[in-house]
Amino acid sequence: MQYVSVVIDNKSQNTDTFYTYRAPDSVVVGDKVLVPFARRKKPVNGYVFETGIEPEISPSRIKDISDVDIKRSLNAEMVETAVWMKGRYGTKYIDGIKLFTVGGKKDTRKMVKIQDGPDEEQVMTLSSDQQKAVDRIDDQLEAGEAGAFLIKGVTNSGKTEVYMRAAEKALALGRTVIVLASEIALSTQIRRRFETRFGKEMMATLHSRLTTSQKLAEWLRIREGTARIIVGARTAVFAPAENIGLIVIDEEHETTYKSDHNPKYETVDVAYKRCLMNGGVLLMGSATPSIVSYSRAKAGIYQLITMNSRIGSSVMPDVEIADMRQEARDGNRNLLSRRLYEAIRETLDRDEQIILFLNRRGFAPSIFCRDCGARLKCPDCGISLTYHKSLRGAMCHYCGRVFPVPDKCPECGSTELRMMGAGTERIQEQVEALFPDASTARFDLDTATSQKDIDRTISDFEKGKTNILIGTQILAKGLDFGNVGLVGIVLADTTLNIPDYRASERTFQLITQVSGRAGRRSGRSRVIIQTFEPEDDAIAAAARGDYEGFYETELLHRRIMNYPPFSDIIAISFTGAYDEVTEDQLMEKAEAFKQMLMTIPGMPPGAQYLKVKPDTLRTGGRERVTFIIKAPKGTRSGYVRLFMEERERGMERKDPWHIEIDINPY
Repeated sequence: MQYVSVVIDNKSQNTDTFYTYRAPDSVVVGDKVLVPFARRKKPVNGYVFETGIEPEISPSRIKDISDVDIKRSLNAEMVETAVWMKGRYGTKYIDGIKLFTVGGKKDTRKMVKIQDGPDEEQVMTLSSDQQKAVDRIDDQLEAGEAGAFLIKGVTNSGKTEVYMRAAEKALALGRTVIVLASEIALSTQIRRRFETRFGKEMMATLHSRLTTSQKLAEWLRIREGTARIIVGARTAVFAPAENIGLIVIDEEHETTYKSDHNPKYETVDVAYKRCLMNGGVLLMGSATPSIVSYSRAKAGIYQLITMNSRIGSSVMPDVEIADMRQEARDGNRNLLSRRLYEAIRETLDRDEQIILFLNRRGFAPSIFCRDCGARLKCPDCGISLTYHKSLRGAMCHYCGRVFPVPDKCPECGSTELRMMGAGTERIQEQVEALFPDASTARFDLDTATSQKDIDRTISDFEKGKTNILIGTQILAKGLDFGNVGLVGIVLADTTLNIPDYRASERTFQLITQVSGRAGRRSGRSRVIIQTFEPEDDAIAAAARGDYEGFYETELLHRRIMNYPPFSDIIAISFTGAYDEVTEDQLMEKAEAFKQMLMTIPGMPPGAQYLKVKPDTLRTGGRERVTFIIKAPKGTRSGYVRLFMEERERGMERKDPWHIEIDINPY
């Protein structure tokens, strides 16, 4: 027998610690166990974090584990990742572990079915850029040493083929492969391509839209080693795989790789950590790498691979800017410029397809009163409501509630309520009126409500059943369509003025990525960017296809303002229920904690502490206040430690609020 440390499967902060139990010598780190706990009548689930320990309490007080669930057990690497996440992100031990596990009891063993699409073109001969990339990655895989590559490749430069060649090499070496996509819709398309090359039996899928039984069936196939290629969205980085040789992160720049709800984590960081522990290769690809990732490549942390040419006969599209200010001066009040209207008509005449991009869903993003200027807002969240014509109501895009549109302004009683701005619903309505013979479809969060809807929309466009596809940023995330002759960016300014230091970066990425859907396998193609700010650096650089110029300008701005990659942004929030705590109390507590951090002896110089302020979002009957720290590089672990200490003190005091931390939030 031996003594082991167990973490209990319990959400409470109060149990976020190790408990000592007696166990057979066969029990190892990662085993899922049933243990007696507190005054519970039935044993509870737990996971072994340490074995062979020396107990700090009398052996007579130590209980035996009740059982071991071998089929649902993890391994030491997964446990170590959970421990690492606690130190890096301030998560609980069990939060990290639960990311590796699934629910469900019935093992159906029914494989996830992927809707058939058109046969994919098989690249028989690699381009020069592709061959150089494959050779470098293969050398790293053969060495059996951990490494990280960033592929900066223009759209349609053949990055997916490089991923598949790298996977082929890893499989030949007896290793396991994880392939991550930024969207569930994109993971379906990627899996279809990998199935064509490697067969269905080799594949598994993990993402949030699977049913509980599907997740369990796929999880068990991965855990048992039957499935050796795992494709999925962000959470697939936690696939319970052994001997990981390759992790691919496609479109690594996408914000969806950052978890914005508890537990909060960066997928790239977790993937890098798992590769280090498995001696595997991390392979990231993007036409527009994030500023942080590209700076890491420039610094030698990642190995940089560039692919500057499209494959085959595909050429980059012709890009032009339509100045919507001039359109307005010329009397055109429509959502489409005259140039884009003519381009749509010409493209339809050539029997080619069109993508129209607008990063706003709904019909109108705002409802306001012409007399007093008030906007309709969600009473719970405090953000503007978006009018959805299909719902005949106004929706909060944060909590999802839908409200009837009032006849009068709630503030002043005026009947002069007006819709302001445009979303994808409004664009579709106008396009259908202008081009009644064209088949249109909308692709956004309102229409992509299930995997079946997503697959159908993509399949119809791939097969040519849809002439014009209108959508939000989901269209910019690597989807591969062969007959797109025109991309219209209806309003390129939508992401420029959001209160985020990444606004310019995000604008550049979206324009470049959605432009890259054009001309992937057809001849000449066009991109028309409509904007009210044609002189903006991000828009102008995207129109030129000048990533390097944009990167240098943006990096200089980040250096001056002390933003990542020159710092880590840390958000500290205090949250409490409306009926238990006031906003003033939370403000006072947050300010006291901020002042304490600022006055601790030995804290690194150069940190900036921004003002404590209430959040604009008030959800779930809670108040929340937040302050921001610009922490010098290399100091984040110290702040995470101090945060966890304050959290423990709060539990001891039984404070009526709780404290949260988010590293580099979006």
